[in-house]
Amino acid sequence: MKMTFRWYGEGDSIPLSYIREIPNLSGVVTAIYDIPVGETWPLDRILVLKEKVNAAGLEMEVIESVPVHEDIKLGKPSRDKLIANYAQTIENLGKAGVRCVCYNFMPVFDWLRTNLHTPLADGSNALSYCHEELMALDVHNLHLPGWDESYGSEELEALISAYSGMSHETLFENLVYFLKGIMPSCRKAGINMAIHPDDPPWDMFSLPRIITGKESYERLFCAVPDKENGITLCTGSLGAARENNMVELARLLAPRTYFAHLRQIAFTDTRDFYECGHMTDVGSLDMYGIVKALVENGFDGYVRPDHGRNIWGEDGKPGYGLFDRALGACYLSGLFEAVQKNMKKETE
Repeated sequence: MKMTFRWYGEGDSIPLSYIREIPNLSGVVTAIYDIPVGETWPLDRILVLKEKVNAAGLEMEVIESVPVHEDIKLGKPSRDKLIANYAQTIENLGKAGVRCVCYNFMPVFDWLRTNLHTPLADGSNALSYCHEELMALDVHNLHLPGWDESYGSEELEALISAYSGMSHETLFENLVYFLKGIMPSCRKAGINMAIHPDDPPWDMFSLPRIITGKESYERLFCAVPDKENGITLCTGSLGAARENNMVELARLLAPRTYFAHLRQIAFTDTRDFYECGHMTDVGSLDMYGIVKALVENGFDGYVRPDHGRNIWGEDGKPGYGLFDRALGACYLSGLFEAVQKNMKKETE
C-alpha cells in the first residue's frame, strides 16, 4: 500500500513542503488542470509537473484525473478522435512513471453536495447532502455548490438536454467502447485505469448513473476483462447507498482495486449524510473493517484520505483542507499497519 495525498497543483493553498511532512506519505495525486478536456496532455508538461513533485521529495504515480469528454459519454461521432487523444495521454503519462489513472464516467456532474460548509457539533464544518433539497432544485435554473463556476446556466442546461432519453444501457455501452479503445495504450504504458463510482450512486436530474455497486462492477469486469480495467474504491461515494455493504464490497473488489478513497460519512436520513472525521466511531462506515477486508484480500494499491472537514480555523477548499486530511492519513496508516501486523502474526 502507498499512502498519497490529493494536490491541486500550483493553485493549491497547500504547498508540497507541507504535504511532505505528513508521516508515511509516498506521493501526491494530481493532474494538469488547464488543458481543455479532450486534448492530449503533452509529455513535456507532464514531466515539468513530475519534476516539481519529485523535487519536494514526493512521487507522482497517480493522476486524478484525466477527464473523459462528454462526447465520449454521449457516443457522438467525435468520440474516436477524442479516445485516440486520451490513449496518447495515457502513453505520455506512462513515460513519466504514472501507474494509475483515476477517472469517472458520470454525465455532466462529478460529485454532488447541497452544502459545502455544514457546521458540525464539534465546531468544524464539512460537506453534506440533502436529497430532498437537491430534488427541489429547478433543473432549468440550476445552481449547485461547487458547480456554479464550472458551467454557465445555458451550457449546463444544454449538457443535461443532450442526455435526454439516454438509457443506462447506452451509457454503459459507451463506457465499454471507451475502455476497449484505450486498453492497448494502458498495457503499453503500464497504467491501470481506476474508475471512480458515481457520487452519490443514484440517478440525478434524469441523468443515468451506472457505477453504483456490486452488480455494476461485475458487469464492467465481464465486458472489459483486461487487468488494466480496475476501480477506485471510494467508501464515501458507494457508502452513501445504504444497500452497499462496504466491508463486503472491499472484500470482493480488492483484487481489482488499484486506488482507494477512504472517506467517512454519517447518515442523518435514508439518503442524507454529512462527511466527518475518518475514524470508524464518528460515522456510519466501518473503516477498520473496510481496511481489513482490503488487506486480507490482496489489495496493494494506492490510498488517499478522501475529503476532510475544515478544522482548527482553516478555511480551505471544501473537502480538501490540510489538517483533517493529514489526521486521516495518519489514522488510515495506523489501520493498515495494525491489520498487516496481525496477519503476519497469524501466519507465524
